Amino acid sequence: MYAVIKTGGKQYKVAKDDIIRVEKLDDAAQGDVITLGDVLMMDDGSGLKVGAPLVEGGAVAAEVLEQTRGDKIIVFKKKRRQNYRRTRGHRQDVTVLKITGIGGDAAKAAKKAAAPNAQAKPAPAAPKAEEAKAAPAEAKTTAKAAAPKKAAAPKKEAAPKAEAKTEAKAAAPKKAAAPKSTAKKPAAKKDTE
Repeated sequence: MYAVIKTGGKQYKVAKDDIIRVEKLDDAAQGDVITLGDVLMMDDGSGLKVGAPLVEGGAVAAEVLEQTRGDKIIVFKKKRRQNYRRTRGHRQDVTVLKITGIGGDAAKAAKKAAAPNAQAKPAPAAPKAEEAKAAPAEAKTTAKAAAPKKAAAPKKEAAPKAEAKTEAKAAAPKKAAAPKSTAKKPAAKKDTE
């Protein structure tokens, strides 16, 4: 049993219990069981099914082992004779998946994984949450009503900036012009020859 799936713009041939590294899946946390619905081709034991482009009803269940980063790659750019060299490193975010079921097994694996999670974490009752939100709000409103109001302090009026600048310029004394020099320049020497 195997399937060809598409995720993150790439295609992967997978079988049960395979471990693959795919482009990061944002909505998957470690330990979650996800269903990959983009199945291009599938052999689930009853025969080979080829999609056009996807197999109808085809699914692959996978467990998220971890969210990690791939190996570092070096990106080097150079333009000859221009003294231009740039080196950068890059690590791609990846998700490590373990394939738990293909076809009909995928639905069983998803149900099996969902059942323990549902029993382990019961859903909180909604009315309690609404009551908890309403109680602090009521306490705030009664505290505001009981507190005496302070008298408002008189506000200072700010002078407009443009008027302040023109008043400052008018009040500042003007600089006197520097007196002209009365010293005579030396006369140019004449050639008498």
